[in-house]
Amino acid sequence: MSKEKYPRTQAIRELKEKNISYTPFLFNYEEKGGTAHTARELNVPEHSVIKTLVMEDDNGKGMIVLMHGDLEVSTKELARFLNVKSVLPCSAEKAFRLTRYEFGGTSPFGIKEKLPVYAELSIFNLEKIFINGGKRGFIIQMPPNDLRTALNPIEVKVGIPK
Repeated sequence: MSKEKYPRTQAIRELKEKNISYTPFLFNYEEKGGTAHTARELNVPEHSVIKTLVMEDDNGKGMIVLMHGDLEVSTKELARFLNVKSVLPCSAEKAFRLTRYEFGGTSPFGIKEKLPVYAELSIFNLEKIFINGGKRGFIIQMPPNDLRTALNPIEVKVGIPK
């Protein structure tokens, strides 16, 4: 890491505890800029920017879904996989309550509640990924297999084009 000062978020604390290395990047956060803005700021393909989505099923059970920035989650496919009626994004308030991260700064690492994590299978075909480090404008780069080590996600195939 360079001498630049990076946030010491819960996500970073968890990665350090698990001895998982990462490369941090700070960028100019843009409200509602999404992964397209992040990809432009870092000069990387949007497909390698992984978004952390906080969702819930029809029973209100929360979950984390990791998806390529240029794809959306087929909530129908995910619901079918989970054998529930529906899956929807959580409200900003509920997402914060479950993770202690605000929208635009949600990381799958260091979240408050223990939630199941579902990761799009094709994420693991990438050489490297860029994922939120727990603060708006803070991204970390890591090999995707480190997601398996850190999170033990359930791999799913629910990505669809935007």
